Amino acid sequence: MSEKITVKTWFESGSPWVWLNAGGVAVSVILVIGLIGLIASRGLGHFWPAPVFEASYTNQLGQQETLIGEIRGSEPVKTQRLREAGFDLPDEGKDSYIRHQVKTGNRDVVGLDFRFALEKEVADRTYPEDIVVLERTEWGNFYGYLVEVRENGKVVATENDANRFDVLEERIARVRELRHESKEIEKVDIGAINHGIERIRLKTRGLELDGKTPENAPQAYAQLAEKRAELDADYKVLEERLVELYHQLNRDSVLMRVMDGQVREIQLSKAVVAFRPNAYGFFGKIGHYFEKLWEFVADEPREANTEGGIFPAIFGTIMMVLVMTVLVTPFGVVAALYLREYATQGTVTKLIRVAVNNLAGVPSIVYGVFGLGFFVYFLGGSIDALFFPEAAPAPVFGTPGLMWASLTLALLTLPVVIVSTEEGLARIPRAVREGSLALGATKIETLMRVVIPMASPGIMTGLILAVARAAGEVAPLMLVGVVKLAPSLPLDGNYPFLHLDRKFMHLGFHIYDVGFQSPNVEAARPLVYATALLLVLLIIGLNLAAVSIRNRLREKYRAMEH
Repeated sequence: MSEKITVKTWFESGSPWVWLNAGGVAVSVILVIGLIGLIASRGLGHFWPAPVFEASYTNQLGQQETLIGEIRGSEPVKTQRLREAGFDLPDEGKDSYIRHQVKTGNRDVVGLDFRFALEKEVADRTYPEDIVVLERTEWGNFYGYLVEVRENGKVVATENDANRFDVLEERIARVRELRHESKEIEKVDIGAINHGIERIRLKTRGLELDGKTPENAPQAYAQLAEKRAELDADYKVLEERLVELYHQLNRDSVLMRVMDGQVREIQLSKAVVAFRPNAYGFFGKIGHYFEKLWEFVADEPREANTEGGIFPAIFGTIMMVLVMTVLVTPFGVVAALYLREYATQGTVTKLIRVAVNNLAGVPSIVYGVFGLGFFVYFLGGSIDALFFPEAAPAPVFGTPGLMWASLTLALLTLPVVIVSTEEGLARIPRAVREGSLALGATKIETLMRVVIPMASPGIMTGLILAVARAAGEVAPLMLVGVVKLAPSLPLDGNYPFLHLDRKFMHLGFHIYDVGFQSPNVEAARPLVYATALLLVLLIIGLNLAAVSIRNRLREKYRAMEH
């Protein structure tokens, strides 16, 4: 009997529920850490320089061939399945065989980046230090032996020269500098000229719409013609420099011997980096790893987003979240202030709150359809008709872009901000308001100097939830501004500097595109994990920053609540 009373007392004390709560939180934390660890191991391991082997391989047809590549994965395959696929396997009583996924590269030579090889058919595996991995801007990696380095068709180093790899690295470093300079000219200098020419065209069209002609407004047309002539002269200078750079870029080439014995000539203008993974020591591998990791974060994508970096997607995600935060905060706070401080607490107000709560459960794709129809076609089309008639028929704001994507996500996250702000306002004691009013403050002064500052932790909670949801949304963005590859960032040196009408890249959509729309799935798979990890870390970083601000505000105004 006493034991039953003790158990009953224990349950009534609430201790079991505390332990159950703690256990649930602990399991959740472990699962989150495990998931992040899995994503990190699959994604970050991609940048480690894997050793490249050379071996004799007996293919499915029984033919002997040389195999050069790096093992990207291994798995056991049932013997019966292999026999059904046409493999002539001896009856050794084995239930399964190990199969390797080998990245052989050289897609322009053999047509495939990857192939599968049974471990039992791979013989005489070696890891020669002379094998070169050449990363290219197109056609993926090239694996082989360096035969010659050429300059304008003249041999400057052969496979018998001890310094041939140094010569190759010097040539590639020079190519990278030339490519960077040409890209700066194309994107920055010529981009600014094209932007100026487009503005001149729009101004000329505006004069025509106003009924002004070269006859009745000669000065305006003369000024535009003068500016156009200056831009044309600057363009010719840049064009000559680009022609010179392209000539220098195509000066160097290499001859590489591949695994089937063929010798291929490759223009170094297509090369990104050349390295010998088998010749690396530990610190050499560490240096290469961080170099590739930095390239992934800071460079632009290439090869249909399966190679290179994801900087435009990082920039687009952060920019969209910032613009969305600026848009959703005032609307959410003002709506919550009205519902809590001004509206009569009756049936209508209750219905509004129910509607706000229901909006939080609407599928995100519905917001995307609404954003496309209302923001893009109706609002954007009206803005174009009123303020940009000279741009017709090309749309300015009447097309998906950063502004409409941010507005759509602001609308999507607005209910969260309203509810959190209202809860923050409800926690403020009525005596604080009455004390402020008793000291002579007006209603608006009480709100601005007392109520809103004290409710700021609740407002920050709403923003944290809004940022976490908005940064990971994909479905609505596919309709209102996100693209596979954006040619330019929405922020640059051309007026008005922040181009809210431009399309942009997003980490969430990048994961979807690389994972499900990539023409080279095997090459893209590690990048999916790496990009997902980066998106998770970005959301965690934004949330931690917001939580830190919220906690400081909470401590600052804690004394006032009491």
